[in-house]
Amino acid sequence: MISKNTVCLWYNNDALDAATFYAKTFPDSAVNAVHHAPGDYPDGKEGDVLTVDFTVMGIPCIGLNGGTAFKQTEAFSFQVATEDQAETDRLWNAIVGNGGKESDCGWCKDKWGVSWQITPRLLIESMADPDRKRAKRVFDAMMKMQKIDIATLEAAQRG
Repeated sequence: MISKNTVCLWYNNDALDAATFYAKTFPDSAVNAVHHAPGDYPDGKEGDVLTVDFTVMGIPCIGLNGGTAFKQTEAFSFQVATEDQAETDRLWNAIVGNGGKESDCGWCKDKWGVSWQITPRLLIESMADPDRKRAKRVFDAMMKMQKIDIATLEAAQRG
């Protein structure tokens, strides 16, 4: 069944590699179908993998092997809410350790240029804390981090 709304991600020629990595790394993720080009196109030949239907944490996606015309940007990211430091570390290290790049405040990019926010629930909840001074302490702590350290956030919460 075709989803009413699907995220389409543009890849050079490695959508299947990306989808396979996501399926191995994130829960509730899978490669659902691989579609080959019915004819030649500007960046490929008949029979090449053209699109890949996959799911990332329950979100339907299509990876399009469109060539080098467009690049991923931070204007789009997957935000992953993690439950604890072990899950935060596992996902962050999987992305960065597979050719990705660290960034600030819990953001990183995978080797295909897709941005990810690996965000502990504690951080998300702290940003909505009605005690704005406590929220600011947590925010200030987060602003100094790349991968989020939950113990440091908890210490900032306590003041």
